[in-house]
Amino acid sequence: MFVIPVLLLALQQPAPAAPPAPALPPLPSSSGDTSVFRRLDLPAPTLLREGSGAPGPKYWQQRADYVIRAALDTGAHAITGRETIRYTNHSPDTLRYVWLQVDQNIYREDSRGAVINPTDARWSARGFEGGYVIDTFAVRHATAQGAGRAIPLVTTVNGTMLRADLDRPLPPGGVTTFDIAYRFQVPAHGSDRMGREQFPEGWLYEIAEWYPRMVVYDDVHGWNTDQYLGQGEFYLEYGDIDFSVTVPRNYIVAGSGTLVNPLEVLTAAERGRLTKALRSDTTVAIVTADEAGKPATRPAGRTPTLTWHFSAKNVRDVAWAAAPNFRWDASGWQGILLQSYYPPEANADWANSDKYVHHTISHYSDKWFHYPYPTAINIAGPVGGMEYPMIVFCGDQAGGRNLFGVTTHELGHQWFPMIVGSNERRYAWMDEGFNTFINIYSERAFYHDTLNEGSAGIANWARFAATGREVASMLPADRIPPRLLGAAGYDKPAIGLYLLRHEITDSTRFDAAFREYIRRWAYKHPTPSDFFRTMEDGLGEDLSWFWRSWFYRTDVLDFAVDSVGAAGDTTVIYLANYGALQGPVPLRFTFADGSTENVKLPVETWFLGNHYAYRRNFASPLARVEVDPDQHFPDVRRQNNTWTKP
Repeated sequence: MFVIPVLLLALQQPAPAAPPAPALPPLPSSSGDTSVFRRLDLPAPTLLREGSGAPGPKYWQQRADYVIRAALDTGAHAITGRETIRYTNHSPDTLRYVWLQVDQNIYREDSRGAVINPTDARWSARGFEGGYVIDTFAVRHATAQGAGRAIPLVTTVNGTMLRADLDRPLPPGGVTTFDIAYRFQVPAHGSDRMGREQFPEGWLYEIAEWYPRMVVYDDVHGWNTDQYLGQGEFYLEYGDIDFSVTVPRNYIVAGSGTLVNPLEVLTAAERGRLTKALRSDTTVAIVTADEAGKPATRPAGRTPTLTWHFSAKNVRDVAWAAAPNFRWDASGWQGILLQSYYPPEANADWANSDKYVHHTISHYSDKWFHYPYPTAINIAGPVGGMEYPMIVFCGDQAGGRNLFGVTTHELGHQWFPMIVGSNERRYAWMDEGFNTFINIYSERAFYHDTLNEGSAGIANWARFAATGREVASMLPADRIPPRLLGAAGYDKPAIGLYLLRHEITDSTRFDAAFREYIRRWAYKHPTPSDFFRTMEDGLGEDLSWFWRSWFYRTDVLDFAVDSVGAAGDTTVIYLANYGALQGPVPLRFTFADGSTENVKLPVETWFLGNHYAYRRNFASPLARVEVDPDQHFPDVRRQNNTWTKP
């Protein structure tokens, strides 16, 4: 999800009275040790999740495979669908009921999301009322003759969660199949994650959260039944998803995965252009500006509808978009089809979208983990910025650097959380923060400048932290005040990783550890503990002091040069840190002859307290001492950072 950076906007406003920070569970101390350097208390390692941060030999997770057949009624703005879910119980537990996410219920009048989101809020539906209608929910047990007969199940709806009581227990290793028939109406503004927009040729639809989805059952929480309230995102199981969408004949559909039936829904010219695009480094127009919205873009036939069939392998979700007036561009990179769909009324810079997609997929693949899917798609429409496997929605009026920024951000989510399947609803920072971090290097590489340099973010963050308005990144997304979501979920975790990479450790060690985290947890469900342990395992550092202060708390850093004295021939520099956030200590000494020397003291400088006497014999008289002279750390009070000889 894309959030417009809030830090600079916040800094331009007078600081209001700080609201009470939402409470976090207290962090227990270790054996009475109250030092900021005490070891962070993490869940005990097991054979499921090891002390190194790697999945253990007995790690398990459930699997959910879907076959979905849906139809879009553009007159009623309604979707009807049938889905078959093949659910595999890899857990050691016998399940007597299952839970599904029914996210469209957030648009019911009595939904909890409607209560906490004002009607005009980003996460609301702007007065629209909808929700799922579940017509049937049945189970089928395989027999020697086939799938077996459908047995209706008793279901109970709890907001955006649906419980189905099984007719027989599902044992460890067991597989069961659910048949569900459902329908709902499509909101115009679906919490800025889905929606529709009208153009002269008809409605453009961006469709997501559009079928009942299995709730994750894991070794950490069991059933993860946190309600969908709007601001918190999603946590989903992996599997293969085969889906078909029936739309009016004049519509073009873009969907997660591989188009299975191009002969039925594309013209010969379009198929030929796609073949050319897959082998091309430069953009090929599949549907040109002159062709968009014209009958010639649709194959000959008399049926009023066409069915588009897609297949997505090893994914946690699928989404799609449909419009009668799409322009369509494509190119290829290492066998991956890169695509952009946008209406003629979109910002003119959408003609460059394919270049942005090409850069993003190749950059993240080369730097972090190779993109594993057959396509990557950017859709212009009413949704400002939202991500799903292989497909993202970006605002159709975005242009220039803003369009590049939202494109590289949303596609960055293919790595977090589409490949590394963290729980976005509980830990937004493992999704948005990690992604915002990798965006820094993507934008720098594309524009060959430093406007999005992480060090600039550090200075901005220091000014923001000094206002006392921040909240802890570890808070669940829905408990973060909306105006602070960008700061807590995006900016702060990204700045923290930047600090780790450039100032606390080094890029060589950091990059190797971060890549290992992605490799270990690709298509799995990591927790914060798994991330912290994996990074420490690869970096060779106990970073408890940093994890605790930066992610669990709102500690600040306040380096100071208290004074400079002498003990015989030895110069004594009295340093202090008046904040609870620690860090290595960069120092610059300027001598009477104008020469300088830089020294960096390790974080262990503060092991015995927040004051430290640095002793040196200097060959030349000191004229000036400055701590963190290049402002690489988020120091909230720089007035005390310098000593100058009287």
